[in-house]
Amino acid sequence: MQTKSISPGLLSLPVLVGALGFFVDIFDLLLFSIIRKPSLQSLGLSPDQVLHSGELIISVQMIGLTVGGIAWGIMGDKKGRLSVLFGSILLYSLANIANGMVHTVPQYVLVRFIAGVGLAGELGASITLVTEMLPKHKRGLAATIIATTGVCGALVAFLVYNLFKDWRLCYYIGGGLGFLLLFLRANMMESGLYNTVKETATRRGDFKMLINNRPRLMRYLRGVLIGFPVWFVIGVLITFSDQFGKEMGIAGVDPAKAIFYQYIAIGLGDISAGLLSNYLQSRKKALWVFYVILISAVFLFFWQARGWGTLSTMYWICAILGFGSGISVLYITMSAEQFGTNLRATTAISIPNLVRGLLPLIILLQKLLQQFTHSYLQAGMICAVLVLSLAVWALINTKETYGRDMDFIET
Repeated sequence: MQTKSISPGLLSLPVLVGALGFFVDIFDLLLFSIIRKPSLQSLGLSPDQVLHSGELIISVQMIGLTVGGIAWGIMGDKKGRLSVLFGSILLYSLANIANGMVHTVPQYVLVRFIAGVGLAGELGASITLVTEMLPKHKRGLAATIIATTGVCGALVAFLVYNLFKDWRLCYYIGGGLGFLLLFLRANMMESGLYNTVKETATRRGDFKMLINNRPRLMRYLRGVLIGFPVWFVIGVLITFSDQFGKEMGIAGVDPAKAIFYQYIAIGLGDISAGLLSNYLQSRKKALWVFYVILISAVFLFFWQARGWGTLSTMYWICAILGFGSGISVLYITMSAEQFGTNLRATTAISIPNLVRGLLPLIILLQKLLQQFTHSYLQAGMICAVLVLSLAVWALINTKETYGRDMDFIET
C-alpha cells in the first residue's frame, strides 16, 4: 500500500509543537523528583517518611504512566495521533494544578497517578506523528530536536523552583504551561499515513495483536528493555542520589542539583546520539556507543564507595550518567519504526511508558535485596547489573530500523 505523505521540514509545526510538548512533559514529570524533599517535609513528614513516601509517590506516578501509555497508545491508533496530543496535555495540566493544592500524602499519591496517566501520551504521539510525516533522512533529526527541547524542561523546572522556592507554585506553573500549549496545537494536521489506513478495514490499536503473536511480542518487549536503563538512572540513581551518597560517605548530595547536572548532559547526549545515528546511518551502532558510556558511568557511580568519592565527583558522574542516558531519541524512534501504521501509536506511546512503569518493580526489587544484603548500596548495584544486562541482550537481538519505510501495516 503506497500513499502520498506530507513532508514538512525540521522546523515545521509538528516538530516545533512536539518539541514544546515534550518540554512541558519533562518539566512536569521531573518536577516531583526536584521538589520531592521540600514538598514532603512541608507536609510534616520525618526524614524516613520522606524517603519511603517519595518512593511510593514516584512508583504510583510510574504506574499511572504505564496505564496511560497503553490507553493513549490504543487511542492514538483508533482515534488518531492528534486526539492523544490534545487529551493527554489537558489531563496532566489539570492534575498538576490540583497537585499544588494537596495537604496529605494520599492526596499527593492520587494526583501524581492522574498526572502520570496524562503525561504518558505526549512524547510517543509526537514521535509517531513526525516519523510518519517526515522523509526518512529527517526522522532521526526531528526526533532529536523534540527530545533535546524536552530535556530543557527539567532544567527550567530546577530554575523555577530555585527562583520561587515554592513547590506549590511550581505545580501551578507546570499546569499553566500545558494550557498555553493547547492553543499552539489548534492548527496541527493529522498524519497522512494514518488517515489512509483509517479509511480501510485494517485492525487498528488492537493490543491483542502484540500479545498473540510471539515474534511481535518479543520485538515489543525488547523495545522496552532497550530503554529501561534511562529510567533506572533517572528514577533510582539520580532521584535517590542523596541516599546513595550517604551510604558512600558523601554528605550533602542534593537530588535536585544531581537532576539539573544530569539533564544538561542528557540534552547534549540526545543531540549527539541523534547526529551520530544519522552519520552512521544506524540506530543500533549509535546505541552501542552510548551503552558503553552509560555502563562505564554506572561503574564509576558505585566505585565511589571505595573512598574516593566527593560531592564534586558525585555531580560529575551524574552528568556522565546523563550523557550516556541520552538515548531516548533513539529507542523511541526505533519503537515507531519497528511497527506498522495500525500499531505504531500503540507501541511508540506505550513502550517509553512501560520503560517508566518498570521503575516501581525495580524499586521494590531493591527494597527486597536491601533486606537480604542489609545494604542500600549493594542492592542498587545488583539492580544495575540486572537492568544493564537485559538491555544489552535486547539490543543484540533487535534489528536495525534506520531508513525503514513507514508505509506498512501489521497483519
